[in-house]
Amino acid sequence: MSTELERYAAIGDMRTLGLVADSGSLDWWCWPRFDSPSVFGRLLDDDGGHWQVEPAETVVARRQVYLSATNVLVTRMHTDAGVLELDDLMSVGEDRMIIRRARCVRGTVDVRSSMVVRPDYGRADARFTENDDGTVAIELGDAPPLSASASVPLEVHDDVVRSSCVLGEGDSVWFALGVGGSELDIDAIIAETVDYWQFWTARSTYRGRWREAVERSALVLKLLTSIDTGGLIAAGTTSLPEVVGGERNWDYRYVWIRDAAFTLYAFLELGYATEAAAFTDWLTDRLANCADRCTAADRPPLSPLYDLDGNDDLAEETLDHWDGWADSRPVRIGNAASAQMQLDIYGELIDSVYIADKQSDGVSLATWRHVCTLVDWVVEHWDQPDDGMWEARNGPRRYTSSLLMCWVAVERAMRMARRRGRPGDLVTWQQARDEMHATLVDRGFSDDLAAFTQTLDGDTLDASVLLMPLVKFVAPTDPMWTGTLDAIGDQLAHGPLVDRYDPEAMDDGLAGDEGSFTICSFWYVEALSRSGKVDEARRHFDRLLTYASPTGLFSEEIGPNGRLLGNFPQAFTHLALISAAVSLDENLATRNPS
Repeated sequence: MSTELERYAAIGDMRTLGLVADSGSLDWWCWPRFDSPSVFGRLLDDDGGHWQVEPAETVVARRQVYLSATNVLVTRMHTDAGVLELDDLMSVGEDRMIIRRARCVRGTVDVRSSMVVRPDYGRADARFTENDDGTVAIELGDAPPLSASASVPLEVHDDVVRSSCVLGEGDSVWFALGVGGSELDIDAIIAETVDYWQFWTARSTYRGRWREAVERSALVLKLLTSIDTGGLIAAGTTSLPEVVGGERNWDYRYVWIRDAAFTLYAFLELGYATEAAAFTDWLTDRLANCADRCTAADRPPLSPLYDLDGNDDLAEETLDHWDGWADSRPVRIGNAASAQMQLDIYGELIDSVYIADKQSDGVSLATWRHVCTLVDWVVEHWDQPDDGMWEARNGPRRYTSSLLMCWVAVERAMRMARRRGRPGDLVTWQQARDEMHATLVDRGFSDDLAAFTQTLDGDTLDASVLLMPLVKFVAPTDPMWTGTLDAIGDQLAHGPLVDRYDPEAMDDGLAGDEGSFTICSFWYVEALSRSGKVDEARRHFDRLLTYASPTGLFSEEIGPNGRLLGNFPQAFTHLALISAAVSLDENLATRNPS
């Protein structure tokens, strides 16, 4: 039986990420990058590899928490004989290591460690060498080698690195895996890592009502942001299903353009200008690289997603030898959505550049030229069908949210041109912008539903239109919008949980139902807040927070039974949480000024 996602917490070093269960098992870790093949993959298959540190005695109670304002994890395990605390972290210094320190808080605990290494998603064998200095060298094939070390002897038996010891009250033992040396000052490494995260968290300027949840969300975003490139991956995992036993299993270890505006907004709202600037640089690199593709007839200038280096050739394949989480197959690596046409990403990218332009001395002239080239392409192609924000696999359609974000692309470019007197074909742009607006109002709104619809001339709802007031397409108190908000509440919401659409009413090319999309649930909160329904928004927001894991993490979806589903932790969800919290704080302050 697969471990529930709520029982996992994430650790990382902004280059890769691991998931540690409250049983003390590190069940997911890719090396050396987020998108590299896994070394520990028991999350997706029982024989996928793991690293367990636990008491030999029966554990009668367990709990996971993060040290305050850090990504340093503490797992507390109680036995009849004593209490064991396990610290888990990835170092942030020059030496890249996973550090696991077990400490007996009370009584006596027999501690055992067992490391089962399964490189390349379990498709390769590791080779072990026991060295004279007590370390174990681990060869992983094509991946960089690792070194295992500990404060107690390590032994290799049947390709498993094992160790055990008895700890009395106050005693501790440590284990390390990475590229560090054999002479390690573990206490200093842990202290340095704690200081790093606490110093970073202290830079936040957020002082609102939901500081704990916003702080944890910011730490998740930082954990998922590449320290090398500035790109933010969507999640640290692949193929955690949107429905148990179903086929909606995708690889999210890539950078989606769609996250762009929300990432910049979140970092800037919280005072993290350095992170916002780094992601802006990553985005403007995509602008420069896509300019030459604007003249190509066979493909759009932007891909919906890229790897951290900016490559968009992300061929999708399945790992047929793995059973998947909770027997949910297939297990996929790569993502075929990188080849889709998704028009909404142009609005999200240019909105990001617009935000960066406002918050700085202005983007470069070269970047502006690339923006103009991209906007000209949008003006030529906005009336085409596409695969949509939800990356449906049933063929192109005229999605309302895709057209909405094309409108954003042109509207924001016009603002940028006028704000700083930049050149641009404003006459053509304005004509296209106004035509998009009229099309959205005339064909994207159903009089029968009294709401904006999923597709032009359609008759079904889609939670993606919750972005309309957020991107300032419509006033949040406009009757056309309030009717839409009421319809979404009636048809797609289950209390605070909001579905992205009704799978029975839309053939998205995939079998099975799915959970409520957590990002849509937070968008709903923000839309309610902006529309003046502040008390209702606050009630929904407070209840949404109760669906987080015990350590405050969210996945992509919340299932019908209230459990977390989908890849985990999910950046987009935590971005939306921050945005909703900031909006709610502002509207509560306006209604009840202090």
